[in-house]
Amino acid sequence: MRRELRNEKTVGRLIVLAAVLLSVSARLHQRDAPSAFSNPASSAVDYVDPYIGNGGDSPNGSGGMIPSTAPPFAMTRWTAQTRQNYVSVTPYNYTDTSIHGFQGTHQPAIWMGESGQAIIAPGAGQVQSVFEKRGMSFKHEDEIATASYYSVLLDGVEGGQIHAEQSATSRVGHLRFTFKDTKTPYVLVEATRASVMGSDDPTNVTYPLGEITIDPLHREISGRNPERQDFIIGPSPAPSFAGYFVARFDVPFASYGTAQNGTISENATSGEGALLSGFARFPTGTHQVNVRVGVSFISVEQARKNLDTEIPDGTALEKTAEKTRAAWAEKLDRIKVEGATQEENEIFYTAVFHTLQYPYEQSEDGKYYSGYDDTVHEGDSYTGYSIWDTFRAEWAWQILLAPECIPGMVQSMLQDYIEGGWLPMWKNIVETNIMVGTHADSLIAEAVVKGIRDFDLQTAFEAVLKDATVPPDNDWNTSYFDREQHVGYEVRAGLSSVYASHGWVASDIHSEAASRTLDYAYDDYAASVLAAAVSEDKWAAKLRERAFSAPFTIFNNETGFMEARNANGSWAGQDAGWTEGDMWAYTFDVVHDVPALITRRGGNASFVKFLDEHFDGGHNDHTNEPSHHIPYFYSLAGAASKSQERIREVTKINYNNSVNGLSGNEDCGQMSAWYIFSALGFYPVDPVSAEYVIGTPFFDKVTIDLPAAKHPLVITSPGAPSKPYIKSVSVNGKKLAGPILTHADIASGGHIEFEMSETPQAWASATLGKEEKRYDHVEL
Repeated sequence: MRRELRNEKTVGRLIVLAAVLLSVSARLHQRDAPSAFSNPASSAVDYVDPYIGNGGDSPNGSGGMIPSTAPPFAMTRWTAQTRQNYVSVTPYNYTDTSIHGFQGTHQPAIWMGESGQAIIAPGAGQVQSVFEKRGMSFKHEDEIATASYYSVLLDGVEGGQIHAEQSATSRVGHLRFTFKDTKTPYVLVEATRASVMGSDDPTNVTYPLGEITIDPLHREISGRNPERQDFIIGPSPAPSFAGYFVARFDVPFASYGTAQNGTISENATSGEGALLSGFARFPTGTHQVNVRVGVSFISVEQARKNLDTEIPDGTALEKTAEKTRAAWAEKLDRIKVEGATQEENEIFYTAVFHTLQYPYEQSEDGKYYSGYDDTVHEGDSYTGYSIWDTFRAEWAWQILLAPECIPGMVQSMLQDYIEGGWLPMWKNIVETNIMVGTHADSLIAEAVVKGIRDFDLQTAFEAVLKDATVPPDNDWNTSYFDREQHVGYEVRAGLSSVYASHGWVASDIHSEAASRTLDYAYDDYAASVLAAAVSEDKWAAKLRERAFSAPFTIFNNETGFMEARNANGSWAGQDAGWTEGDMWAYTFDVVHDVPALITRRGGNASFVKFLDEHFDGGHNDHTNEPSHHIPYFYSLAGAASKSQERIREVTKINYNNSVNGLSGNEDCGQMSAWYIFSALGFYPVDPVSAEYVIGTPFFDKVTIDLPAAKHPLVITSPGAPSKPYIKSVSVNGKKLAGPILTHADIASGGHIEFEMSETPQAWASATLGKEEKRYDHVEL
């Protein structure tokens, strides 16, 4: 994902990575959940550690994850609130020592804004509505975090303790507060707060105007929160957007009121405006209070319906947690890993946990609010699409493990096109114009070539073709720099200025022009594949020609690197025009035509030397996605054993089971998807090709019960933990000559057998990566 702090020096990266390694044991291991919250039994779910990826020395040095509870792809994720979150800040940070409430968050990544959150804050004694005053201290040894249950012991502001417990379904949070030796207990429900705009100045705030209603008879506090921090960017205002909530309690109110900007209004049953909360006190001596919080993007009435549907009255917290744990077990128990250490199991299963959180459900009860046309529609919808990141491997993993979700996710993108005019790039409720390229083209094409077509194919092609052929408004006059405000849809900025006619995006007109050029080329390739699938042969040929010629319009033959060009064709300089990378990373960014790139760099031997210079010179930056495929390029140049070495090296540096266990932002699952595929022994370097490049499996055996397969996928690699090199590979008994698996080899199940070695082997050194080979075909 695009960060605002980019182009850091390599030495700085290495320092951060060293700090990560030193902090592996910085966090005390979390306590196990009570047995009542461990049903159904699942060792896979037990391995999940939601703290992994929450730490880091800066927003860019953090995984940006939070210890949240919710089922896969949940609309709302619930987490303890230790901070006021905004772009570059998550609501929970492991270094904090106080908790200020429990937040139903819709912030999909650390570099995106919050939208329509619901916040519940328990307390005892005087009602504290101000964030800074309501914080209660806690210790991590009194904290439990699992995929389906969270628990913490809080020190009350005025003495005593509050034991807070939490679980959630997709649209309903379930919290239980047990008061121990406290004064009069209460629960505060926050409707609105000061909303921080951007990441560079936390004092730059707006004040959303919300509503609160208190219904003592039905023991409910409901309201509306219109906060959407990303409203300052992107072309769609979503004017009626709000998060609606209904909090229902199981204990009658002893008294109640509203709080606004710290001022209490006793017995008030409603309020409107900024800095607004409602509260309910409970009778003195009340030991325990349960509150269930239904959330909606449609209305208070829909939030109430979500509550009644997902967690009906009388449901115990244990049953809610069991339901959510079962949803995770259904996915994670499909994977059986043998030969992994405790740490490796925690890294692996937490990675799977991370990959099944986004995009998240935006629809409810068969309908959804669309901010593109400010209307409620029938159908399913998703949001939280970090597509520039996730098209690389996350989508491929979801196609394998959650194929039942893919048609709805694609149809959601098509609905965005119908309602807003374009496919999403980075949708956070609505489009935000974050990142570059139109990689929804890749997602749709990959789904099609992998056999998923349960959506409107003609509309899909129409939308993808528009991406490839229609420039944005004012294309010659708009830079589309990072988070530029007051502009239209960014889509393929530069399409009309130079790219369509000459093959590159002009650096003196558009930001990040070199990265755009390469991204657009891959998207053209994806569009050509989709065109062929719907028998649009002329478009397939035209887009294919541009896809394979455009990358090399910015290859500087004198330097051997990719380099941005200006509109007149002059070189713009080696440091110009990059998105979260540099000339090193992006010179390798021609994943759909690696043979041509190898030829440009002088053949296999020269290309392998170039790769060595990249890694040995400290240029590989795994914290950002453009580097993710690069270790696999050795295999495509006849040096598979070097891929095997580099993959293990990258893994060791960038992943562990501590709170600092991700070296860079998770970016909606892409960092974890890289780890999962690499651990299995292959990676989708070119996802639209429906091929995977073989790397090096990490474990002795992995068995995956793929939902869409008739038979399990069994991957055996005896000795792999200590033997990184491959001597041979067989698929269903047939030996492979080269390091390529097809989707057909995997998707139907079967047996992939690796023969491992302690020393480098000649396997695949002479049969793959030849300059004349073009593996740009796709079986349709």
